[in-house]
Amino acid sequence: MTKPVRIGCYSAYWGDSPAAAMQLVKHEGANLDYLVADYLAEITMGIVAARRKRRLMQGKEKGIDYVPDFLSLVLRHILPDIAKNGTKVVTNAGALDPIACKEAIEALLKKMKIDLKVAAVTGDDVLVNKESETLESFAQIHPFSPISSTEHTLDADRMPAKDEPIVSLNAYIGSRGIAAALAEGAHIVVTGRVVDSALVVGPLMYEYGWKPDQPDYYDRIASASLAGHVIECGCHSTGGNFTDWRLASESPYGGYANMGYPIVEFERNGEFVVTKPQKTGGLVTTATVAEQILYEILDPALYLLPDVILDMRQVRLSQVGENRVLVQGARGRVPTPWLKCSGIFIDGWKLAGELVIGGHEAKEKAQAVGDAVFRRVQNMYKEAGIPDFRSFNVEPLGGESLYGPHANPDASREIVLRMSAHHDSPQALNLFAREIMAKKTGTCMAPGITGSGSGRPKPVPNLVHFPCLLPKSDVKASYVVGDGSIQEVAWEQWDNSNGYGSPNVVPLIPEATVDHKTTLVKTKLINLANGRSGDKGDVCNVGIIARDPRYFPYIKRSLTSKAVADYMKHLCKGSVTRFELPGLYAMNFVLTKSLGGGGLSSLVVDRQGKTFAQLVLTGIDIEIPANLLPADQAKL
Repeated sequence: MTKPVRIGCYSAYWGDSPAAAMQLVKHEGANLDYLVADYLAEITMGIVAARRKRRLMQGKEKGIDYVPDFLSLVLRHILPDIAKNGTKVVTNAGALDPIACKEAIEALLKKMKIDLKVAAVTGDDVLVNKESETLESFAQIHPFSPISSTEHTLDADRMPAKDEPIVSLNAYIGSRGIAAALAEGAHIVVTGRVVDSALVVGPLMYEYGWKPDQPDYYDRIASASLAGHVIECGCHSTGGNFTDWRLASESPYGGYANMGYPIVEFERNGEFVVTKPQKTGGLVTTATVAEQILYEILDPALYLLPDVILDMRQVRLSQVGENRVLVQGARGRVPTPWLKCSGIFIDGWKLAGELVIGGHEAKEKAQAVGDAVFRRVQNMYKEAGIPDFRSFNVEPLGGESLYGPHANPDASREIVLRMSAHHDSPQALNLFAREIMAKKTGTCMAPGITGSGSGRPKPVPNLVHFPCLLPKSDVKASYVVGDGSIQEVAWEQWDNSNGYGSPNVVPLIPEATVDHKTTLVKTKLINLANGRSGDKGDVCNVGIIARDPRYFPYIKRSLTSKAVADYMKHLCKGSVTRFELPGLYAMNFVLTKSLGGGGLSSLVVDRQGKTFAQLVLTGIDIEIPANLLPADQAKL
């Protein structure tokens, strides 16, 4: 191709607005080459897997183990347009059953009398054909370390015991199955658990005919992977989840109410522009794109993917037009011999309930009531010979509970009391639920209590997510197009040397040196930087980007790993590691054991770390020369 390949993304997770797909298709028409959608968060896979497990235990073989909303809410509305325009669709809506999803799409096409080829990419479910759905079925399986590519046990999340039943285990497979399906004429490709960026890399690999023996092959794959990473979360790169939120909320053409979804225009040389449809809300700036680049990453030098190791440290951004950002500088290396996998197991039961407490000393009343409920139930357990809670948590939401010891002392007169618990017995948790509801009338506790309107909470299985590594040689990806036969996809070469654990050294920006003549003042980090945080299992990352290159040396001087660890110690029970991205004047902090076990099993309200960047930005002071202090302070 001579013109850039244009790819738009309409979904960041199962539950994103289906209107986004219609926006991209209607606004862009035949100018949109590909429409992609990511439905599968770690949490999503766990929920679908648990639902499948319950159904099978009830003796029901047939069920829907893909994302039906993709067909009912999106595809049936856009099929005539994408057929007319030639826009191809690539999505992981196949979830746990891509073949069934493919068959359902083919039935829909037949009903609508539209002739398009559909493909499915499979092979991610590594429990298929295993005699035992436990870790014992695998000769080689390792924990996944969030801070080391070679020392796999370092700060790794909890793994199930070798003989403990697993609900699901899916490998993050790569892009080559998608590319092969497109090469055989597929117009719609559905996958299971592929790495998120593969939805973009696959089309680009096909369009440009990239082969491993070509010069700069791994740099091209790395850049394509970065493009996928930038748009995979929908409008996160166009002003959603953005530090300077008013710029998006109050932007022309409707702001938040009409957010534009992202498009990448990818050139043959590996450079790409991030943009959005004209006359839509939101904005695309170097700041919105930089925030998304740092979202949910670990070591930026070693972003480990099935097809490449992406090095983001020298990525550069340029504003080349209104709502147009040029991305350059991604570097790639031969991938590792390992595939990251996403697993789920069950560990007991959990329950969460809420009460609303208003009036004078609302936060103090909420804490007292929550503590009393747990003591009361513990006494009941003791009298009945029931084991104690595995763990429990009391959070007075609205009283800055997320800030812990750094909470603002100003009184709040309206609190949502959230109480959550983990126990091995659902019957024991039902007793806890009854006591929560007994307090909603305030008959025996503090004044100003009412129910939250959600009724009596019910125990649910406590699903635990765990990441791990399997050898690529143990995982066989495959694809099928139309009524053709299933084709296996061979892996490209990988690096067996472990040399990837020592990335190339790149020049770093020195920390500021301050002499006695320099007058320093303190200001909140948010005045000097943007930030974004996200989750990887029980790990949270906090990305920080300097608003001005002149600020970075001073941010680096004040915002050390120790400073972040000290401020976040009420939430982070593991280590804090700082990584640098000098090309973006940015740094990334990786906080292990910081989410109460991770998104599926955590008892805390922010189980995915989405607020962590805001806590750091608004809580930590940075020392900076008085003459550099920005005149326009962020509105805290």
